[in-house]
Amino acid sequence: MAEKVKILISEDEIRRRVKEIAAQINRDYQGQSVHLICIMKGSLFYTCELARNLTMPVTIDYMAVSSYGSDTKSSGVVKMIKDLDESIEGKNVIVVEDIIDSGRTLSYLLENLSLRKPARLALTALLDKPDRRVTEVTVDYTGFVVPDYFVVGYGLDYDQRYRNLPYVGVLSFTEEE
Repeated sequence: MAEKVKILISEDEIRRRVKEIAAQINRDYQGQSVHLICIMKGSLFYTCELARNLTMPVTIDYMAVSSYGSDTKSSGVVKMIKDLDESIEGKNVIVVEDIIDSGRTLSYLLENLSLRKPARLALTALLDKPDRRVTEVTVDYTGFVVPDYFVVGYGLDYDQRYRNLPYVGVLSFTEEE
């Protein structure tokens, strides 16, 4: 099988939209600081670009969670792989995610983080796939709503590949000739 990636959202579109989201966050948190939680590994690119466009003091921490294990289908059980390094109590926290599909993992994660008593807890996702939603999740800052395609690039991967693409593309498989 040969793999092919077709651009869905260009690098320029992503940059423009991330600047718009950052401008909204700058307005919403004017005069305050924010603590970004980057959900690894996929949201690394989005977190960096977002942070670069924020005008207030910003701190960043990382979490890694999974509901997939070694399978390609969600097990429904969320596993914490890497927790935060510092407390979020009393902080304005924005969880930064690459893509939301079923909502299960993020629902669990937001519930877990809210128990840690942040001053404010918000969610931003570069991509949202509402057609795949099983558990309702409120996204405060959405980059793009996308159809139910398998997407890669800008941090999103297939078997750890394609993360470095500067755009979001649809991955398809074709028979080799």
